[in-house]
Amino acid sequence: MINLDRILGLLLLILAVAYGWGAFNFQVAFAVPESVGPATFPKILALIIGVSSLYMLVKPDSLEEGIRFKALPELCIVLVVLILYVFMMEPLGFVLSTSCMVAILCWRMGVKPLYAGLTGIVGSTLVFILFHFGLALPLPIGPWEVEWKL
Repeated sequence: MINLDRILGLLLLILAVAYGWGAFNFQVAFAVPESVGPATFPKILALIIGVSSLYMLVKPDSLEEGIRFKALPELCIVLVVLILYVFMMEPLGFVLSTSCMVAILCWRMGVKPLYAGLTGIVGSTLVFILFHFGLALPLPIGPWEVEWKL
């Protein structure tokens, strides 16, 4: 029997190589080679996907026949939440849309609603601060368009 984790690992490895190749060939006119620019995050993401896919290829999970599709409803919920997240990013802004997305996904994984909400708010705020101030990469602010200066 072919293990589905190995198939997914191979597909993700192909995706990581293609994504990384595109990120390394991305030309930015204003950036110097040492600077953090638009290609930095895709390079990091390609590396993470590549390492994760190699792990799936080397050490896949062993599933019993009876529990193969047990997680399908939860995966459908995750898919709907992520699609809504993409469409709500611009109108609601990064912090609010990411807070809601993380809170819902944490709650679906069994975290108490209060802790799920706090995780979403704190996590999205910290990521926004890191990207906006640390990396100088703008993220959608949403209806609360304010000039942020430090």
